[in-house]
Amino acid sequence: MRNLIILLFSIGLFSCQEEVNLDLGTVEPMPVIEGVWTDAGALNFVRITKSKDFYDEEPNQVIDDALVVIRNLSTGFNIPFRYSNQANRYFPFFNVGGTIGDTYQLSVIWNGNEYVSEGILMEPPVLDSITYEFREERTFREEGYYITLYGKIPFTEDNNYRVRIIKNDTLMNNRNDYLLFDDTFGTSILDNGFELTGFPFKANDRVRLELFRLNRDAFDYLNQLVSLLFNDGGLFSPPPQNPQSNIRKIYGDQEALGYFMVSPVLSETLVIEPD
Repeated sequence: MRNLIILLFSIGLFSCQEEVNLDLGTVEPMPVIEGVWTDAGALNFVRITKSKDFYDEEPNQVIDDALVVIRNLSTGFNIPFRYSNQANRYFPFFNVGGTIGDTYQLSVIWNGNEYVSEGILMEPPVLDSITYEFREERTFREEGYYITLYGKIPFTEDNNYRVRIIKNDTLMNNRNDYLLFDDTFGTSILDNGFELTGFPFKANDRVRLELFRLNRDAFDYLNQLVSLLFNDGGLFSPPPQNPQSNIRKIYGDQEALGYFMVSPVLSETLVIEPD
């Protein structure tokens, strides 16, 4: 009889569940700027879209009429950008890249507003070799080939890194794919071998790895972005909020969201060959 009462009580609880959408309010769309500037010209771009409400499922609205320039504050040289209708983003003229040690400023002028952000193109760490090894399936680990990076981090400060993975020409860009690390536990992570534990690969996969050294504000932005992506909106989750942007308004009446990342990049490509 007691078990029956518990069962009926449980059924009653489930029957009372209903989906609740919080009233988060609405705001006027704001420009969202994503800028990437490295020493590899092919990777550099600026993308500008309009923000949308939390529950809005419509596609992002692209801003294609902005004036975009990156200035080398160390030399005074300006690098203009042009918009590509095919890629829905802005690219630098002549596919140029940055110079290690120089400071760069992104300037975006749109709709009577100007937004800027700066970053230093710092020296990259050392990447000596990349290995991979097949591992059997175990608890919390899929079967597959796992990649390990070896190298050295010779710096005592500004150790903020991201590893980006492109598998078979597709960028791995889901919330589990953001590989971010710093020197919280020391700088020997590459000396001892940094295994990409959450990324099993298959035989004949073509993998390109890109290692970035970020300025702290860009690193913090990506960390906050990952936290937001893992926010499931549950009872115990904090209210969703935008990551802290490192882009500031110079003039105008509308703020901007997004981030500007200045970084060197080390890139290596390998093909997983079966044993």
